[in-house]
Amino acid sequence: MRINYDLHDLQAFVAVAERASFRQAAADLFLSQSALSRRIDKLEESLGVKLFERTTRRVQLTNVGQTFLVNVRTALDGLEDAVLGVADLAAHRTGSVTFACVPSAVWHFLPDVLKRFSERFPRIRVRVHDESAQDVLNLVLTGEADFGINFTGAENPEIVFAPIYVESYVLAMRSDHPLAGRKEIGWKETVDERYISVAKSSGNRTVIDAALAGVEKHPVILCEVNHVSGVLALVEAGLGVAAVPGLSVLPGRPDTIVGVPLVNPAIHRTLGLITKRDHSMAPAARTLFEMLTAALVQPSAEP
Repeated sequence: MRINYDLHDLQAFVAVAERASFRQAAADLFLSQSALSRRIDKLEESLGVKLFERTTRRVQLTNVGQTFLVNVRTALDGLEDAVLGVADLAAHRTGSVTFACVPSAVWHFLPDVLKRFSERFPRIRVRVHDESAQDVLNLVLTGEADFGINFTGAENPEIVFAPIYVESYVLAMRSDHPLAGRKEIGWKETVDERYISVAKSSGNRTVIDAALAGVEKHPVILCEVNHVSGVLALVEAGLGVAAVPGLSVLPGRPDTIVGVPLVNPAIHRTLGLITKRDHSMAPAARTLFEMLTAALVQPSAEP
């Protein structure tokens, strides 16, 4: 059946049914009685049924009209709920935001902004995926995360990469290590150290291996761990040293682990806010993204 009526016609039908009067319904809707009658006639003609029994004294629903009234009320209530729900989302009264980031970014870049966001929008639920670089990129590409903080993705044509921080790699070691007091350490000086590394599947390992491709002397890996957090746990236990991003050394370990910048070659990675190109964010996600952009993006940083 072709639908040849609109929301106003349904609202007119409900008003007449509830008032049992065209005159009173027309007054409620700010319509003339003739205009209201045309709407009801249009609805009945479109449905192919008679909805009201009309006499000079009264207006009464037919059996079909009574059934139709129940269904129309349900539909209008559902529509109202949907409209109010969208209004709540647009006004940041409800909803959720999901984003992904490499673990070191959680401690360094998110707390202040997330605190301000939650104070402004206390009913917005925020979910953070702290994952490896590849997982962060995949979550953004698949749309499971609204945006991310990552050091990979700048080369991907589907990703928009906004630099926020250029980070140097350091040699992580216990604070009582003989090299702990140095201002910088060359890679050749680390060849005799017990070296702990992230696995080859890690984005950090890719960055380090690429930088050391032309270096003759560099440390031999004695132990591999999947994540930087595991590497640092072994360093803290005294099993060896490791090359890690500088930001990863600071959280929670100011007394037991130090990080000394590595040089010859110096290795860097650029962290950035990443979004999927042409991806349309929900209002709450867009607001949090803009807050992070305003707080973090550094125009001078190059991906």
